[in-house]
Amino acid sequence: MSTGTTVVIGAGPAGLATAAELERRGVRAVVLERGDAVGAAWRSRYDRLRLNSSKWFSQLPGARYLRGTAVFPTRADLVRYLEDYAGDHGLDVRCDTSVDRIDRAGSGWVVRTSAGDIEAAHVVVATGNAHTPHIPAWPGRDAYAGRLLHAADYRNARPFAGADVLVAGAGCSGMEIAYELSAEGARRVRLAVRTSPNILIRSPLNPVLGRMLGKLPAQRADAVMRAVQRRRIGDLTDYGLPVPEEGVVTRLRRLGVAPAIVDRPTIEAIKEGRIEVVAGVAALDAGGVELADGTRIEPDAIIAATGYRSGLEPIVGHLGVLDERGKPRALRGEAAPGLRFVGYIVRPGQIGGMGEEARAAAEAVAGVAPHAPKSRRAPIMPPAPRPQPVGAR
Repeated sequence: MSTGTTVVIGAGPAGLATAAELERRGVRAVVLERGDAVGAAWRSRYDRLRLNSSKWFSQLPGARYLRGTAVFPTRADLVRYLEDYAGDHGLDVRCDTSVDRIDRAGSGWVVRTSAGDIEAAHVVVATGNAHTPHIPAWPGRDAYAGRLLHAADYRNARPFAGADVLVAGAGCSGMEIAYELSAEGARRVRLAVRTSPNILIRSPLNPVLGRMLGKLPAQRADAVMRAVQRRRIGDLTDYGLPVPEEGVVTRLRRLGVAPAIVDRPTIEAIKEGRIEVVAGVAALDAGGVELADGTRIEPDAIIAATGYRSGLEPIVGHLGVLDERGKPRALRGEAAPGLRFVGYIVRPGQIGGMGEEARAAAEAVAGVAPHAPKSRRAPIMPPAPRPQPVGAR
């Protein structure tokens, strides 16, 4: 393979958008995907997942969602959108190809994959923040005799009918899963909260508001968001969710932690006691859970909605391009000559933002990369079955 090739790692929204923008500028791009189809990470999410941002803020450059798509696309809507996007742009996506490591090779790079080494002049890493499910190393975790799974392995509430379930983690997924369990037949649902989240009601206008506030100093932006929260949600202190000391924008800028975006029925379920908010998990043992306030409970199952890690250390950790949390130090521009990261900025309307990052990265690469001949090779991408539509509340 020519060293003029540009390799894009990851066939999710960020990777596909980057490849399409490169091809549009005459730069040949090869997309490597460890899964068996484009959007593999999205295919495995829980059935009722919907995007937190509306379809207008979740589009990639030059491609709209199909007519009739709901305001907040479902998991199936997004998967279908990504399939169509890759096909319409004729992208060279190579599935079932995992990347083990990226090394310097003269003035370029060598990408070491399960299918062999690939030399490249430019590499764009677009595997995303939600790459590797993370369950905390709670003391006694291995001794717990009940069912323990990460939210990445949760599909729907049916296996938990009649069960006492503890959901650990009050982010978007944790709160939505807790709601579904409470509405779909779990006997008891508790939500373990270590740090009280900033909560927003899902709204098509959230990205607009978020982008406007992103231009303000954090303290002023936080004050505006607190007013919005008081008006739309109220004070949940009596239900175990006090107002966080750190505001929405401050926390987002400092830690890259987005607010928990939920639908109003979730808030109603908390106020009605159908979702019981309890202290965070401190330790496990064979029969139950010790919470941070000393309370002991004995749930039948624990669903750890405890987030993800970028999983970048094995492939680029030796290059000095990651910070202490394993995130790219350079979120825009080159992390090293010829090496870029796209899709790691947490912000309102993140998928649409990935498209903006992809365009900027492609423009930069196109300025120095040799252009491909006009006739392109057919994409190497096995046909992916279209998922059946799933319900969305």
